[in-house]
Amino acid sequence: MLTGLDRLRMGHWKRLRGYRLGLLSNQASLDNRLTPAKTVIDHLLPGHLKALFGPQHGYTGEDQDNMVETGHGVDRSLGAPIFSLYADKREPDDHMLEEVDILIIDLQDVGTRVYTFASTMLGCLKAAARNGKKILILDRPNPLGGERMEGPLLEPALFSFVGPWSLPMRHGLTMGELAGIFNEVFHLGCDLEILPLDGWTRSMHWEDTGLRWIMPSPNMPHPATAFVYPGQVIWEGTNLSEGRGTCRPFEIFGAPFLNISGILDVLDKEALIGCRLQDFSFRPTFHKWAGDLCRGLMIHILDPRVFRPFFLSVSLLGAIMTVHKEDFQWKAPPYEYEFERKPIDLILGDGSLRHGLETGTPPATLRDRWTKKNEAFSKWRRPHLLYS
Repeated sequence: MLTGLDRLRMGHWKRLRGYRLGLLSNQASLDNRLTPAKTVIDHLLPGHLKALFGPQHGYTGEDQDNMVETGHGVDRSLGAPIFSLYADKREPDDHMLEEVDILIIDLQDVGTRVYTFASTMLGCLKAAARNGKKILILDRPNPLGGERMEGPLLEPALFSFVGPWSLPMRHGLTMGELAGIFNEVFHLGCDLEILPLDGWTRSMHWEDTGLRWIMPSPNMPHPATAFVYPGQVIWEGTNLSEGRGTCRPFEIFGAPFLNISGILDVLDKEALIGCRLQDFSFRPTFHKWAGDLCRGLMIHILDPRVFRPFFLSVSLLGAIMTVHKEDFQWKAPPYEYEFERKPIDLILGDGSLRHGLETGTPPATLRDRWTKKNEAFSKWRRPHLLYS
């Protein structure tokens, strides 16, 4: 299977001769020889790269967590600026594109709405359209595959930097497909080209691609992390640790006050299809409950074809709220530059879902609501799909 970067290296690069190039990438932007995108492009087109851009966590992926900003810098080997798109501003200023004709975007997404790379790409599309520049997307696989969708569609009232448009939590789209959708639904008129994958089909999960997993962000160390993330990201909106400060964030979660046996007793057993939960204690080295002994669980995926990460985590959330009415709390703002709205609402994407959990609505009933909307979205997205 070939990524967009592989296809660029194998011949498409010739079409870029004579153009001034910018590159938005990070440490996961490697070809199948594990060569960074910057190196590939500079080797084939010496002197063409005029500016580099980095998303959240930095151009080299060094910065932790949300609202930890990265400064601008200089690439000494190219003599080119490195512009941070996760700093005081989160989309390119006009001056950042002055020396660029074509902005190349090569980012590995994780297939979950609550991840900022899609918003960063959208900001680039807007800036390029405003300045008459072209965008070239080097596409990469959705590690969760392209068939399954899960979770409520994001309500327009809850649009934010972790959700710029009405996508399900697990959306089943690649970055290239998202770019095409954004260009249309926001009426951007951007000069957009997508260099598709070769050999990827929608039924493929990451392990089917033959590609090596390179962490796209510091707390996404393994493909299994990405697979549980559509559900486990909800703990970011609570006082539970999502496992930051451990070696297996998001697969592990918990808090000092959890009664594991009590939670499992009231958990909807249907949520356990395709996985097993291990009683697990941990002591985070940083972030929530740093230094404290947490009681929690570790998720082991047994069958990714039937595992439903969002339903599992919402079911666990409902069980924890039932068992720990006094100790459980929603996290207060700020969250990803939103200072008023509840983080959990931005994450879940549907205010009625939080209300349903607070009033004891069974998670299976809540699931029926979002499943119907997913079916409608699945039909709507068909003309925008690049892969069979």
